[in-house]
Amino acid sequence: MTNAPCSPGPSNVSGSELHNATPHHSRENRVKTHLSAGIAGALLLFGSGAAIASPDSALLGKWRTQQRNGVVEIHRCGKALCGRVLDGDPLRANPDQRDIRNSDTALRGRKVMGLRILSGFTGGPTEWKGGPLYDPNTGDGATSGSLTLENPSTLKVKGCIAVFLCRTQTWTRAPR
Repeated sequence: MTNAPCSPGPSNVSGSELHNATPHHSRENRVKTHLSAGIAGALLLFGSGAAIASPDSALLGKWRTQQRNGVVEIHRCGKALCGRVLDGDPLRANPDQRDIRNSDTALRGRKVMGLRILSGFTGGPTEWKGGPLYDPNTGDGATSGSLTLENPSTLKVKGCIAVFLCRTQTWTRAPR
């Protein structure tokens, strides 16, 4: 019966052959182990989009608002999430629309297209808290709020100006 030099048990390999063969195989195994550990470490450190998803990933993307066929894109801004206006009935009629309903007259000249309306949201995986929020349709702002993911296609957006003075809208995921 013939066994490989590194296998346990009886062998027809002499003791000196086994002694000389073992370090070579051990070194080869150590190299393989180090390579495997290095690859695993790199995957853990850098991750891959598919393997390691952030809790924020479920919220990222385009959402339809309740009013005027608006579309808001939720995106990362630093370590938080933010949202900006991408589309809506008024913007299709006038892509150069300005923020004319803003209570701050100095801000009324800014464009609504691309306007940041959600800022500083952190948390997850189903609820994020942050603020401020802004509604360019009404000119209303909220100092704080929450984003609650009810399911992959439904988002509750709540803005508050005081503890009990809040307004909530339901947004739906926009087709890609």
